[in-house]
Amino acid sequence: MRCADGPGVRGEVHVRADVRRVWGLVTDIGLPARFSPELQRVAWLDGADRPVVGARFEGYNRHERLGEWRTVSHVVELDEPRVFAWAVTDADGRYGEPAPDPARPMATWRWELEAENGGTLLRQSALIGPGRSGITLALERWPDREEEILAFRSKELRAGMEATLQGIKVLAEDGS
Repeated sequence: MRCADGPGVRGEVHVRADVRRVWGLVTDIGLPARFSPELQRVAWLDGADRPVVGARFEGYNRHERLGEWRTVSHVVELDEPRVFAWAVTDADGRYGEPAPDPARPMATWRWELEAENGGTLLRQSALIGPGRSGITLALERWPDREEEILAFRSKELRAGMEATLQGIKVLAEDGS
């Protein structure tokens, strides 16, 4: 795996609940913070209170090796009740010059929902880059360890993604 290949991670789960029920959960931007080991809290910006293309929200993250930081995400795709995607930017310049442009995100996250066997097939994916991020800093410091760095970060992202998918599955199936 190399950065030039546009690395990413993907996970999916079958949820025994209606697509609309699952959609209501995945479009609650604060919900992943309940399950993620990294994302701590999320809040809408600019008076937004729900996902619409162009809406922004900030996320506060914590990692034992990287410390704490804020990101600003832009909703870049919304096709109710099938797709919800956002581009994560480094608006504060943690990884270099401030980079608020969603066309060059640190990462792009995406939910996809599909009716399946009386329930919902829920997919979550994250594409790393092309903008600067913690991965960029690590690669600048250790360019000969690119595959190792990307594999390690992908493993972390996948673990958080699986926790979030399973958390949403439990909430949706429980009906609470």
